[in-house]
Amino acid sequence: MTRAPAGSARATAATAVLVGALVTVLVLTVREDGYFTDPAGLSWLYAACWVLFAAAVWSLRRVPARHAAALVLAGGIAVAATGLVAPPRTSTDSYRYAWDGRVQAAGVSPYDHAPADAALLPYRDDWLFPTGKACARPDLAAVSPGVCTRINRPRVHTIYPSAGELYFLLVHALSPDGARHKAFQVGGAVLAVATTLALLGVLRRRGDPRGAAYWAWCPAVAVEAVNNAHADVLAVLLSVVALGLTVRHRARGGALLGLATAVKLLPAVLLPGALSGVRRVRDAAAVLLPCVVVLTALYLPYVLLSRSSVLGYLAGYADEEGYQDPSAGDRYALLRLLLPGSWAVPCVVAGMAAVSVYVIRRGDPERPWSGALLVTGAAFLLTTPGYSWYALLLIALVALDGRWEWLGVAVAGAAAYLTGRVVPHAGTAGYAVAALAVLCGWAVRARAAARGRPAPVPQSSPAPGEPR
Repeated sequence: MTRAPAGSARATAATAVLVGALVTVLVLTVREDGYFTDPAGLSWLYAACWVLFAAAVWSLRRVPARHAAALVLAGGIAVAATGLVAPPRTSTDSYRYAWDGRVQAAGVSPYDHAPADAALLPYRDDWLFPTGKACARPDLAAVSPGVCTRINRPRVHTIYPSAGELYFLLVHALSPDGARHKAFQVGGAVLAVATTLALLGVLRRRGDPRGAAYWAWCPAVAVEAVNNAHADVLAVLLSVVALGLTVRHRARGGALLGLATAVKLLPAVLLPGALSGVRRVRDAAAVLLPCVVVLTALYLPYVLLSRSSVLGYLAGYADEEGYQDPSAGDRYALLRLLLPGSWAVPCVVAGMAAVSVYVIRRGDPERPWSGALLVTGAAFLLTTPGYSWYALLLIALVALDGRWEWLGVAVAGAAAYLTGRVVPHAGTAGYAVAALAVLCGWAVRARAAARGRPAPVPQSSPAPGEPR
C-alpha cells in the first residue's frame, strides 16, 4: 500500500477541521431563536457559516479525489444532523405539511378545507392549535378567540402539488405518536444525505466527486432542508437523479422530472436543460411525454376526490408575493432598477424564453445540468424571490456543474428573507452582487477558453500526488 503524500494528508486534516468548525457554528445558528427577536445577530451567524463553508470547499481542492468522496459524505451527514438540534427556526411551512398529512390520513382532501375551517375541528390537537397564553408567540396565527395555530395562512387552502401531498401523507403514516416536528426534520435529513449520494454517483461518472460538497456542506441545506424541513429537498433529490438519467435514458429522466415538479413546481424550469442539444422531435417527446403523463397521473386522484381546485392558494400566493404586480414588494428588483416596473413581467417572459431556446439549441446533451443551471439561475436573477429555500435546487445544480459563482444567488435569497427584516432592500443588493459575480465568472471562463486552456473550476483541481 502506498502512503499518501504528506501535503495531501495535511489538506485532508485541514479540511476536516474546517468542516468541524462549520458544524459547530451551524449548531449555534440553528439553536438561535432570533428570527423575530434578533434577525441581525442571526444574519451574522449565518454569514459565518457561509464563510466557513467557502473555506472548507476551497481546502477540499487539495484533497485527493480518492479520499474526497468519503470526506464529503461524512461532512454532509454531520452538516445535515445540525438541523435536528432545534425546532424549525425561520419557517413554519412544515406545520402545514404535518396538517395536510393528518387530514389526508382521515380521508379528507387537503384542497377542500383551510386549516381554520370548523369542519376540521375533530383533527386539531394542542401541538398544532395551542390555546391561551401560548398564542402570544409572534410565529402563531389566530384562528378564533383563545385559539391559535402554528400553521401559516390558516384561512387559505393548501398550495402544495400532488406528490408533495403524498410525501406529507407518507411521513404522517411512518411517524410514531408524538413525533411532531421531528418527523419532517428527520425526513429532510435523510433526503439531504440521499441527494449527496446521488450527486456523488453522477459526478463519479461525469465530473469530480469533490463538487458534491457544494451541496453536502452548504449551510442552506442544514437550515432549509433539515431544520425548516422544506419539501423542496425531495424535489431536489428527484431532479438530480432525473438529470443524471436524461443523458442516456430520456424517458426515465422525463418521468422523474414530472415527479419532481409534482412535489414543488420549481423543477419545471429544468426542462430546457433536460432538452439540451435535442434536435429531433422524437427525442424531445421522449422527455416531455413521460413528464406530462406522470404529472397528470399524480394529480388525477386529487382532482377526482376533491370538491375544490387542486391549485389551492397558488394564484393568491403569486399575487401576495408580488409576481403579478411588479410594483409590489421586491420582486423583479434588478429589472426595476433598470426599466419601468410595467416592463418587468414581459422582460422576464422574453428573457426566460431566450435563455431556454439558447440552452436547447446550444446546450451539451452530456451535461444537461449545465443548461439547467443557466435557466434556473436566470429565473432567480430575473424574479428575485424572497424565500431562501427556493435556492436549494440551484445549489444542487452548482454541485453538478461546478460553476460556484452561482452560489451567490443562494446567499442573496437568504439576505432577502432574513437580513431584509432589518436592512431595507438587502435582497436587492444581494441579488445585484450575485449577478455581478456570475458575470465575472463568465468573463473569466470565456477568457480562459479563448486562450485554449480550461476555465478554473475549484473542485476539479488536482491534489498533490495526483496526475494532471
